Amino acid sequence: MDYRSGPGQGRIGQSSQPAIKRVHPGGRPSQEGRASSLRKLARREVSARGNWAFKRASSEEKFRNFSLQGEYDTFDAKAVHLERLAFLKRRSRIVEIVAAKDLLFTLAHSGACAAICLAESRRRLCYMNVGSEEVIRSLFFNKNNDSLITVSVYAHDNFSSLKCRSTPLEYIRRGQPSEGFALFESESLRWPGFVEFDDVNGKVLTYSAENGMYKVFDLRNYTLLYSVPDKNIQEIKISPGIMLLIYNRADGHVPLKILSIEDGAVLASFVQLLQRGKKVDFIEQFNEKLLVKQENENLHILDVRTRVEAQVSRTEFMTPSAFIFLYENQLFLTFRNRAVAVWNFRGEMVTAFEDHVLWYPDCNTNNIYITSDQDLIISYCKQEELSHAPHVGTINISNILTGKLLAKISSVPELAQAKSKSVLSTVREALEDVTALFYDEDRNEIYTGNRNGFVHVWTN
Repeated sequence: MDYRSGPGQGRIGQSSQPAIKRVHPGGRPSQEGRASSLRKLARREVSARGNWAFKRASSEEKFRNFSLQGEYDTFDAKAVHLERLAFLKRRSRIVEIVAAKDLLFTLAHSGACAAICLAESRRRLCYMNVGSEEVIRSLFFNKNNDSLITVSVYAHDNFSSLKCRSTPLEYIRRGQPSEGFALFESESLRWPGFVEFDDVNGKVLTYSAENGMYKVFDLRNYTLLYSVPDKNIQEIKISPGIMLLIYNRADGHVPLKILSIEDGAVLASFVQLLQRGKKVDFIEQFNEKLLVKQENENLHILDVRTRVEAQVSRTEFMTPSAFIFLYENQLFLTFRNRAVAVWNFRGEMVTAFEDHVLWYPDCNTNNIYITSDQDLIISYCKQEELSHAPHVGTINISNILTGKLLAKISSVPELAQAKSKSVLSTVREALEDVTALFYDEDRNEIYTGNRNGFVHVWTN
């Protein structure tokens, strides 16, 4: 997963749980894939498509009769004094949820991150903020060493630079978040600097604007692997095994370079011709395929090995607000105006969803989850029949390859009450203004957070 974060906007990659996550000092992360490729490969059957009918039936059964079973209030007035966290003085919406084995982490827009134990009566263990000035911007569960990486900014430097910390889950279970250790201390991650976690390749990419240097670290032990000088690089895109370096645009073309993600060796160097005077909407890399789209122009899909190019009419493929690449299926998802579609690399739309109108028009991937097998998408969606309740949505589970709706969690009358006596909210209240969503594939539980700082658990 590519996880990138920084003061500006990040980019969307694969599962929200996407595999690449970038964080900038002043912004929220985008997500590009959620499960590691090794885990996906281990789970893949010899003939997955041959078992599609069985898998669909299994998926439908897995989500059958999902109901509201649990509720957490991440706001605790007592903790304001005990934890000395000033930003706990008011309620704040949940912006990110991460499940890591028997722990659940919920991040509020205020920067407070709560750690909840799922195994023992679902109690809060601690806050991950280790100081009164720390505002946590994003979370990343590192499966390589069972630790949670928090990316934070601090009041003493006007929240202008990122600081990363790794905390083993065993310390969090003991309620000792301060036992973690700092990462990348040698790097100055001020805007427009960033840190990007790539779960697929097991790498971390940092960019320091002060010295104009990109650096790649090993996600297993955080050792430095190699550096790439800035030198006119406009953007770097990561996909399995490679990095695409996009240089500043020249007259009528853009220079591109492909590096090995393992050692930084140059695998290819070429230029991509562009229409003069036309804005570049996007340049994306997916394995050997390069996607290039300019304003009011056709989509170009270029095979960088064979130089064979396909085009898709601008009327058929309009610039999306986000991509999620599906490495397992050699497909990609596009998001535009609340609609989701699936495309192949011949430029053909292979899936249109029958009932999957996203709640947020700007494709907030914190409200979208794609399973590690990349066959299901779970999203917070709109429901026209609830026009009388404009703030209430539904949780829709759909098959990515067919677009079929497999299950829906809704506040229809027969589901109006939660099944657990410990839950005070009604189903309708729990589905109102959902701001974050996560699916725990091991526990078969969906977690949602809302604008009031409540987290709800849905399962059967």
